[in-house]
Amino acid sequence: SSSAASDVYKRQEVLQQAGVMQLLRPLLLDNVPSIQQSAALALGRLANYNEELAETVVSGDILGQLVYSLSDQNRFYKKSAAFVLRSVARHSPQLAQAVVDSQAVEALVGCLEEFDPNVKESAAWALGYVARHNGDLAQEVVDKGAIAPLVLCVQEPELSLKRIAASSLSDIAKHSNDLAQAVVDQGAIGHLAPLIMNSDGKLKREVCQALAQIAKHSVELAELVVEGEIFPKIFTLLKDSDEVVRKNAATCIREVAKHTPELAQLIVNAGGVGSLVDYVNETHGNARLPGIMTLGYISAFSETLALAVVVSKGVAPLGHALEKETEDHIKAAAAWSLGQIGRHSADHAKAVADCNILPKLLDVYLNDASSDDLKTKAKRALKSVIQKCVHLPALEPLLHEDAPQNILKYVCGQFAKILPTDIGAKREFVANRGLATLQKIKPEPGSKLAESVQTINNCYPPEIVQYYSPDYAQTFLRKIENFQVQN
Repeated sequence: SSSAASDVYKRQEVLQQAGVMQLLRPLLLDNVPSIQQSAALALGRLANYNEELAETVVSGDILGQLVYSLSDQNRFYKKSAAFVLRSVARHSPQLAQAVVDSQAVEALVGCLEEFDPNVKESAAWALGYVARHNGDLAQEVVDKGAIAPLVLCVQEPELSLKRIAASSLSDIAKHSNDLAQAVVDQGAIGHLAPLIMNSDGKLKREVCQALAQIAKHSVELAELVVEGEIFPKIFTLLKDSDEVVRKNAATCIREVAKHTPELAQLIVNAGGVGSLVDYVNETHGNARLPGIMTLGYISAFSETLALAVVVSKGVAPLGHALEKETEDHIKAAAAWSLGQIGRHSADHAKAVADCNILPKLLDVYLNDASSDDLKTKAKRALKSVIQKCVHLPALEPLLHEDAPQNILKYVCGQFAKILPTDIGAKREFVANRGLATLQKIKPEPGSKLAESVQTINNCYPPEIVQYYSPDYAQTFLRKIENFQVQN
């Protein structure tokens, strides 16, 4: 087959290039610096290109040579050597471990002390690529003293060096509380936080990302990020011209909001909810997710915080996401957040129901194509909002004979609570064909639903209930047929 043929061709290509790798190796020791540098660049490009070639750098003992040269060669060569190490480390934890085992990390940390910003940048980049794979590799980078010089690099004037240093700190901090704490202990937040107002888009991306990776682990770390005075400034980034800046800023806000009511309140007080609602209105796809989740986290903590989201008109865009987003995990997040808003009180439930959310939740719950997680979250949201909803017109759309009984039991439960004491509602229920629909529902005898249906029927004279039962017409005709004319 053609694919088998192309595989063979690819293998040959890799082998030929692997042969090239061995030819390049002696050139790394050439007396002419420009030849050494070109050989290293060529190796780096090949190793970057695919994993098998990166493995030949490791197996061909080229690594040792590169590390040796990092300590005493000229600056151009150091930059190229660091590029090769980065190209190897990026592919997998195993290859990054080989870079660590070759003692490259110490040499790279040494390069962070170099005067030349290009050398620093290349070394910082390689260290980030080692650290990003997992906590153990990140710990190796930390143990060799990389954090303090990386924090110094963030303070250098060159934008690209600032960006890469911030990115590497983020790659260390993301794995665990302890690693994030190690980054914070070297004063990173004080130097990163002010950069959110920098004019360079790519730098703002990295800084928001790094602050998010620190804040996510614990309340204490999130509070330290807040003390870096990111609020309210970071809200302006939700309108940034760069899409990645917007998403990373929203992610950073989410990682703070999720921890405690106090942190969520801080975001509300700083005017963040309006900005977040706009953000959810203006984005779609995965970029929308951190905004959707933040509104849910804020609302989950208390009635007052949820009310802030309602007042800022946050329900409608969440409903839009629930209905129009194409990916189930985004719809599920919207369903969850809507449940967090509606579950607090009758007013909260009405605010959710007034935006026509309940039928949308029912639709995704009943849709066979929905993921299990989406169905679960939609069902939970329906249950928690319906159980607080006393505004009956909002519940009427859910009352139909084909609705699942596990949802109907909550809907009828609300009608059964309210109708016995509310004459107006009782009249409405008949006028809007609610009573007629109710007679078509066939609950399991003895179930909670059967009990609610009975309670509702007991609010009306038996002949009215009978009039609305589906077989009433049959009974009526039978009565006519059996009626004897009185002479």
